[in-house]
Amino acid sequence: MSSPPREGQSARARKTVRTRHVAVLVLPHVHLLDLSGPVQTLFEANGFGADYRLRHCGTAAEATSAQGLVLGRLEPLPDPRSLDLVLVPGMDSRTLKDLGSVPVAWLREAHALGVRVASICSGAFALGRAGLLDGRSCTTHWKVAELLQKWHPTAKVLNDRLFVRDGNVMTSAGVASGIDLALSLIHEDHGPLMVARVARELVIYLRRNGEQTQESVFLEYRTHLDHGVHKVQDWLVTHPNERVTLDGLARLAAMSPRSLTRAFRRATGITVKSFTQKVKLEVAANMLRDPEANVENVASRCGFMDARQLRRLWKEEFGVSPSQWKVKRRAPPSRPV
Repeated sequence: MSSPPREGQSARARKTVRTRHVAVLVLPHVHLLDLSGPVQTLFEANGFGADYRLRHCGTAAEATSAQGLVLGRLEPLPDPRSLDLVLVPGMDSRTLKDLGSVPVAWLREAHALGVRVASICSGAFALGRAGLLDGRSCTTHWKVAELLQKWHPTAKVLNDRLFVRDGNVMTSAGVASGIDLALSLIHEDHGPLMVARVARELVIYLRRNGEQTQESVFLEYRTHLDHGVHKVQDWLVTHPNERVTLDGLARLAAMSPRSLTRAFRRATGITVKSFTQKVKLEVAANMLRDPEANVENVASRCGFMDARQLRRLWKEEFGVSPSQWKVKRRAPPSRPV
């Protein structure tokens, strides 16, 4: 049974969304949280308009978890050509020397077809056995990172990452970071607003990959539990081109303007006005990545009063003018000497 539609999910979005078929590879001695964390995250995304079709499969019809729970009625391994994503949850680290149940050929075929293959925690060892980590950057639980590097010397094991993506191979660190990995997949497929809604539904903090330096206003300022403030943030993110009054936003949050002002500052650390400007500037930055885009047109489409206001706020936020920013983006990187 699929999760029910939730606030923010339109019927039209559900009709046009792309279906993504996900195979969850359940191996013997699987850790339950490694399995349930990312699966629950993708499941919750379905309630906001995604369509992840989850299939739990294995090389045998049942598998006993590291915690002793028997998982039965597992599906046979599906044809990799039918898949968009393979998830490989981690196993008890005491059993890593016995990985004979890993479907090496199946994983290799999925990878060769361009299917995203993602491991959680010690699931990286299954990917390593299939040769998918050779020459790649990857990560795993800190406790077994040294062992992974020893067994797969051509891999580049990174110890200070929540998750790492190298091509269509993704690996995550210990346990709960599988949720971060799943959120990153949702971000890639459906954008930051859905990620924020799923994280809120799961009552978890949004964390970023250590390799990413640029933060997104769509994901920042969301580590709170104020429903009214989240509702205002959702509206501002989905209507960046509209001008709105504090009174209008207060009605949306079912608060007085003064209460919203206080609640928003308390929940996010910034003012409603500042958040609104950050949203408009990020949307403007995305538009200005188009070489044909001009500041006047972008200012109009993002709800600024005019191009002069956009230039002023842009200079305050980024330290350079929009035109200087575009030139800097086009400049080729300097070669090391």
